[in-house]
Amino acid sequence: MSETTAVEEKKPFFKMNSIPGATILVPLLLGCLLNTLFPDLFSTLGSFTLGMTQNGVSPLVGAFLLIVGTTISFKSAPAAAARGAIIIIVKQVVVIAVALLVLATGNNFCGLSAMVILAACTGANNAMYAGLMGTMGNEAERGAVAITTLVVGPPVTMIVLGAAGQDSIGWTLVGAILPIVVGIILGNVFPSFKKMMAPALTGVIVLTFFAMGSTMTFGQLIAGGVPGILLGVICSVVFAIPTVIVDRLTGGTGTAGAAISSCAGANVATPAAMAATDEGLYGGEVLAVATAQVAACAIVTAILTPIVTSWVHKHFEAQDAKKAAATA
Repeated sequence: MSETTAVEEKKPFFKMNSIPGATILVPLLLGCLLNTLFPDLFSTLGSFTLGMTQNGVSPLVGAFLLIVGTTISFKSAPAAAARGAIIIIVKQVVVIAVALLVLATGNNFCGLSAMVILAACTGANNAMYAGLMGTMGNEAERGAVAITTLVVGPPVTMIVLGAAGQDSIGWTLVGAILPIVVGIILGNVFPSFKKMMAPALTGVIVLTFFAMGSTMTFGQLIAGGVPGILLGVICSVVFAIPTVIVDRLTGGTGTAGAAISSCAGANVATPAAMAATDEGLYGGEVLAVATAQVAACAIVTAILTPIVTSWVHKHFEAQDAKKAAATA
């Protein structure tokens, strides 16, 4: 009688896919932890290490958007533009309405001013949105980032508060959406290029968000205090609810509505832009507090938004599957 030896497959100690939004959340938190514990680590090492972390965020995001662009076909471009317009308009309307309500009722909601709410929540972390859609979204939802990128910086805050007029769009915004446009063109004109770049999407997501995390510290959460943390929860959870609902009602999956509910790191500069328009109203202590609160919000949404988006994606995917099975 011959003996057979069963080879047992070793289970990994840690499965990344057990964490919601793991391809974004894990590298981002790792980068943030390293920068918190060793704030001079990346600058001391310099060279390629610094280039692929703190100094490499913009190039990596550009490369990431180009790769995302290669996965989008020309025929899905109108649907992508429509999806992007829907989710970003709904987000703006909800945030502006809440900010105006706060402004009309004493301009203090749990330590948060209307300016801080607008500064943190009118924009979105478009790199995070694209990363989440790269793993959970459909083609139209991935392409929507070309529209959501249009809402950047302080203009919305300035317009709503009446502090200053909106600046001209300028070349910076063109540069922000150009990589994805170039990617769409290359992916459609050269199908072989699309096949070559598509497998690199997950890898570049990990590198991009590790670099983003290396520019953050958990100390920013402490500086922002409870109001800053609360603002992050409001941005990722409360403001996501109407956006997800409208996304679903207009034919979307709801995933894009959740993924757009975040605060970009660039939004941290908005209070300073407001102070430049009116130092007496927004400068000094007001500026210091507002900047810390928006920074805390950016950290909290970087953690919460992938988790919320993953839950929304799984919830509605299961719900839609049940409906499809019932009608079959």
